[in-house]
This record gives sequence, C-alpha cells and structure tokens, in this order.
Amino acid sequence: MKIGNKEIGGNNPCFIIAELSANHNGDLEVAKDTIRAAKKTGADAIKLQTYTPDTLTIDCDNEHFRIEEGTLWDGKTLYELYGEAYTPWEWHKELFEVAKEEDLVCFSSPFDFTAVDFLEELNTPAYKIASFEIQDIPLIEYAASKGKPIIMSTGIAELKDIELAVETCKKVGNNEIVLLKCTSSYPAPLELANLNTILDMKKRFDVEVGFSDHTYGSLAPTIATTLGAKVIEKHFILDKNIGGPDADFSLDLGEFTDMVQKVRDTEKLLGETSYELSEKVKKNKKFARSLFVVEDVKKGDVLTINNIKSIRPGYGLHPKHLNSIIGQVFKEDLKKGTPLKMEHLN
Repeated sequence: MKIGNKEIGGNNPCFIIAELSANHNGDLEVAKDTIRAAKKTGADAIKLQTYTPDTLTIDCDNEHFRIEEGTLWDGKTLYELYGEAYTPWEWHKELFEVAKEEDLVCFSSPFDFTAVDFLEELNTPAYKIASFEIQDIPLIEYAASKGKPIIMSTGIAELKDIELAVETCKKVGNNEIVLLKCTSSYPAPLELANLNTILDMKKRFDVEVGFSDHTYGSLAPTIATTLGAKVIEKHFILDKNIGGPDADFSLDLGEFTDMVQKVRDTEKLLGETSYELSEKVKKNKKFARSLFVVEDVKKGDVLTINNIKSIRPGYGLHPKHLNSIIGQVFKEDLKKGTPLKMEHLN
C-alpha cells in the first residue's frame, strides 16, 4: 500500500501523521506555518478535516445538540463547535500546495459526499474516516469506491461496526485498509487506551493497523509502535498559546519532534527477528570464554582442571570441549596463558 510517496506497512517505517484539525484557529497563515513546522518534526504527513457546520449537523440549540458530556467543549452547541473548528474549503488547495512544497503527504477526513468530491478534485492520495463516522456506511462506501487507501479510526466502534466498515470497503473492491486503534475521549485517559487491541486487530482483520492518539504526551504512540502500529496519528499545534478546541491534547513543535524521534528509535530497537551477529558484535566475541593453559605444562603432562580452564578471552578452544579432553596429554611444552588448541594434544 502506498500513500503519496510513502509505502505503508510491512518492514517500512511507521507512517506518522500530524493532524492539523482545528489548530489553525481560523488563520490561514497559522495553518500554513503549522504545515511547515510539521515537516521539521519529521512527520510524514499532514491531515486536514473537510467539513462545514452544515455538512455535519444543523443549527439547533435544544438538548440534543448542546454539548454537556464533561468535555473540553461543554456549553457549546455542535454547530458552534464545528463553526469554530472547521478548515475553510477555500484554504484546501493552498494547504495541499504548501504540503507538496515541504514534501509532506497531505490528505483529509471527508464528512460527507460533497467533501469526497471536493477532495477528489485536489487529487487526495487517501481518505481518513473519523471515529464518529465509522458508522456512516454510505460515506465509507463512497470514499472507498474512489480506489484510494482508506484509514479508519475505531474510537466509538464495537467489533461489529469495524467488521461492517471493513466489509464495506472490500465490497467495492478496496482492500487498501488501515485500522487505527483509537479512544474517543478528549483527552483520553491512559487506562482506556487498551493498546493490546492493536495486536488483535491485525490478526483478526488481516489489514495494516495503527494508532490515533488523544492521550497526553508521547508514551502511548511509542508503545503502540512496539505492538506493530504502522500508522501513528497525533494532533499537532504550532503553539498551544493560540488556543482552540484541540489545543489541550495536541503536541507542539518540540513535543511532536520528540514523539517522532521516540518512534524512530523504537523502530531501531525492534529491528527484525534475527540470530545473526553484526560485524561489530562478532569482533567482541574475543571477550567470550575459551580454554586456556593456566599453568606451565610439559610435554606428556595430563590435562586436568587445574592446568586448563574456561576463562576470558576467546582465543582458545570452545568450552564445550572441556570434559572430553580432560585426561589427554600435552604433546609439547606450553606456557601459562597459551590459548589451548587441538594440535596441542595427543
């Protein structure tokens, strides 16, 4: 699977997505500067969100549309929140161009059919289905029908929801699927991350897997990498002082850079399954144990546990020979500190 110029999955490096979300705070220049900063962090991609308040909800202030769930956004209506958070569509073309200049993959989360059509005009290389849209089967089907990789967050999904979403993609002939373990809580408590699910998702659905993170810090993405996550998505903000709906659980330039470095260091540590020694380690085998003559001996002397021992360094016979050669005799005089060889024995 390829997204833009990046190979996803297999032995390829983790695909790290900086989520712009609402972190432009309504300022196009901030949005562009954020994309440029994302490149400096070492991220592979910048992700937008393509909606308007009217494509997500209606302007209504009754109890169904007012947020009162113990979130960062309590007291607002859905329409107010989305009006504050959305990325104007007239910005998209310019933001895609800035990303291209920075050699960053740029794509987006569509929230209705018109957003998919709009993103097709921009030649988006992939589609991201947001957590709360994983039940929008018509949207998933329409986006998947475009034949581009589909990344789906599973934040509010039960197993049956994930199964249906994956089946929907495959039904239209799209098998380029990435499932992201996600906790739809903003911020997400560590105890709700359940990162072991990543292992099960990979096995159960036989697709690439990753992690969309809303926890504080970079611990969770680092651990997700050890569990096989091949995509990491994290909210990125240029400066938390600009504020905005997602600022609290986003990483700034220094924090995001640190997260990327930890993921890359983790990948180095994981390496691959191998019992081969590097050339550097092979050289250090000289410090292993081997059989040495540990006191002066004469021709005809018998080998005993007193005159040969298994000690460091590793220039003599392998210690596995010790028991089998005890009782043999030396065929020449040897000085203390001589590495024992088979040619020394009768």
